[in-house]
Amino acid sequence: MSGAIHQEVVFSASPERVYKALMTAAEHSAFTGAPAQISQDAGGVFSCYDGQVVGRNIDIVENKRIVQAWRVAAWDEGVYSIVRIELQKQGDETKLVLDHLGFDAAQQEHLDGGWHARYWEKLAKYLT
Repeated sequence: MSGAIHQEVVFSASPERVYKALMTAAEHSAFTGAPAQISQDAGGVFSCYDGQVVGRNIDIVENKRIVQAWRVAAWDEGVYSIVRIELQKQGDETKLVLDHLGFDAAQQEHLDGGWHARYWEKLAKYLT
C-alpha cells in the first residue's frame, strides 16, 4: 500500500461553507448527486456515493480538518486508506489541501482523477 495523492484546490467560499458541504449528508448528497450518510463526530462512520465509499472519521476539527479511514467498498474486506483534508482561509476563499495515503499504487490514477471529477469540480459548481 504505497499510493499517495496530494492535491490543493481553492474554492470561492469560506472554510465553514466548504466544511459544511463535505460533512453534512444532505449537502454532500446535493453536490455529488448521490446519497450520503455522514457522522460529524470523531469515531463516527460515513458512506458516500450510495455506499461506494465508506469509512470512519478519525479526527475532526470543525471547519479546519477532516481525517478519515477511507475505502472503496469494492476493496478487499478490512483494507482502508487514510484521507486528510485541511481547510485554510485565504481572504474570501478556502484552500483545501488533500492528502490521500496508503492505497494500492495501481489505484493511483483512478483515485487522483476521481477526487477532481467526483468531488472538487462538483463542489466548486455547488458553492457558486
